[in-house]
Amino acid sequence: MSRLPTATNNPVQGARTVAWFHCFAGIAGDMALGSLIDAGADLDEVVALLKRLPFGGWGLDVEPVLRGGIAASRAIVTVHDHVVVRTHAHIVGMVEEARLPERVAARALATFAVLAEVEAGLHRRPVDQVHFHEVGGHDTIIDVVGTAAALELLGVDEVRASAVATGTGMVRAAHGMLPNPAPAVVGLLRGVPTWGRDIPVELTTPTGAALLAALSSGFGPMPAMEVLAQGFGAGTRELDELPNCTQVVIGTRTAMAMATATATATAGDPDADAGQPVAVLEATVDDVTGEQLAHTVSALLESGAHDAWLSQVVMKKGRPGYVVHVLCDPVRVPALRSVLRSETGTLGVRLTMAERWTAARSFGSVVVEGHEIRVKVSADRVKAEHDDVAAAARRTGLPLRQLALQAEAAWSADHGTAGSIADDGLPRETDDDGDDTPA
Repeated sequence: MSRLPTATNNPVQGARTVAWFHCFAGIAGDMALGSLIDAGADLDEVVALLKRLPFGGWGLDVEPVLRGGIAASRAIVTVHDHVVVRTHAHIVGMVEEARLPERVAARALATFAVLAEVEAGLHRRPVDQVHFHEVGGHDTIIDVVGTAAALELLGVDEVRASAVATGTGMVRAAHGMLPNPAPAVVGLLRGVPTWGRDIPVELTTPTGAALLAALSSGFGPMPAMEVLAQGFGAGTRELDELPNCTQVVIGTRTAMAMATATATATAGDPDADAGQPVAVLEATVDDVTGEQLAHTVSALLESGAHDAWLSQVVMKKGRPGYVVHVLCDPVRVPALRSVLRSETGTLGVRLTMAERWTAARSFGSVVVEGHEIRVKVSADRVKAEHDDVAAAARRTGLPLRQLALQAEAAWSADHGTAGSIADDGLPRETDDDGDDTPA
């Protein structure tokens, strides 16, 4: 099976590799891992990364099977150590000690974090006192970290998923018989499109739901992409009603693919071939102080958001509140969602997928009243950097607006109009953060 391009060697300029999980028969940890290996993730390399975890007593094999006539791969974890109860802190310590690649560790930790958060709510305990039962066992740790490792080996930058199928009836767990879908699954899929199949089988497990809740930047039909590969991860049993497997489709989201998918909506738009996918996270709060909100915006920007801002709203019963908005790269959704939750204490975060078109710009500087002021220059305007202008205003006692106008006029006088800067020798850059600060 041919290897897919990784995040660092993708030959298509500007391409992003996306994995879309089709959960028509639900999803479990072993099904997610099996689908990625079936799609081309090298089993030996996955195992090599897993062996960095500081515990033994496990093995990982992949068995080719048929599910509803579809060729699929079943990931089988064998366990020789039967210690199955671990705390969230214990699992975090193991992942951090393993010195895994950055995105592997981040994705695994994000998955266990959402599991801990939901379990804490269900059992009314602080997160640090949560004891994992089924999800603390070797097999689940291997499924989660193995899935994160497989995503990295395939060079996946963005995870997306379809609506998620669940079963009905009852399931047996460490706490006894529970309704199907299990309470943890329902909690993890809050805000995720789901539907129930009239099948008395646990189609979606807490581990599978946690992987989607933590890693997926959006849910819906297969996104616009150039398909590279697909894989099927098998569940443990054969079902009469449908193939018991999870499908994953691996592809690249290129400018061409995005433009083709949106051609009708953007007919006549000269920027249609330059759309960059972005995620918008939002949380509405009414019990956070102004100081905490300011800190939250700063923390989000420091954690990699393109931009973050606040808007005032009137909530139910006339309560004043704020919406915290975060603009980010889809791959940063899990990390920034965690920041948003931890800094504001919000009980819910919304996600909207969007596109943006950023204009090329260059950066230079001028000297005004003896002070150097940076300027940002695009094809049709010059804008002085606010922080530099403010510093000069404090030192000179001159009005900020006057100094900004002087800086912009000085640049135009030295370099001509803003529209004639292409040959000025300055490095041309695209500002990633979507705001008015230099890259």
